Amino acid sequence: MFDKRIGIIFLIFVFIASLIYFFNLNFFKETKNVETMKQQRVEDENIPYNSNIIKDVNYSTKDTDGNEYIINALLGEIDYANSNIIFLTNVTATIILNNLEKIEIKSDYGKYNSDNYDTIFSKNVTINYLENEIESEYLDFSLERNSMIISRNVIYKNLKNVLNADVVEINIKTKDTKIFMYEKEKKVNIKSKN
Repeated sequence: MFDKRIGIIFLIFVFIASLIYFFNLNFFKETKNVETMKQQRVEDENIPYNSNIIKDVNYSTKDTDGNEYIINALLGEIDYANSNIIFLTNVTATIILNNLEKIEIKSDYGKYNSDNYDTIFSKNVTINYLENEIESEYLDFSLERNSMIISRNVIYKNLKNVLNADVVEINIKTKDTKIFMYEKEKKVNIKSKN
């Protein structure tokens, strides 16, 4: 009987000692983790913040002919390799020609060169000009070349027709337009809306 009591007391003592040991081990480990996190936060605060993201981007310029070019984007990211290049997200652009005609452009993404104002628009590109609407996946717009090169799944709509092509090139100054397919055996598809 006496041996059983000593055995039970010994087991209770071992159980309590084990609980205390594991509690202290976890408690001190938690305390150490909290102290490490506090130290990391202090170290992070001393690191200078270096970001190249710009919110609510807005650029505006006029060329020598009096054409005005306004570009807006939700976000812009400056290219570290070339600070004149800005990658844009949710882009809208307005070109007000010297004869007061407007060209409206929207796209999901853009690449803007602040040195020469050339812009590449990509993904879900929509261009509205007078009574024409052009949808595509890619637009290379250049004030320097006076051109808009629209490509990738081009759908050109006006009041009378719907046109499918690989490329539409428009000279901004002369309004001359070239519409073509990459492969000669393929034809530009034109459907009348009537």
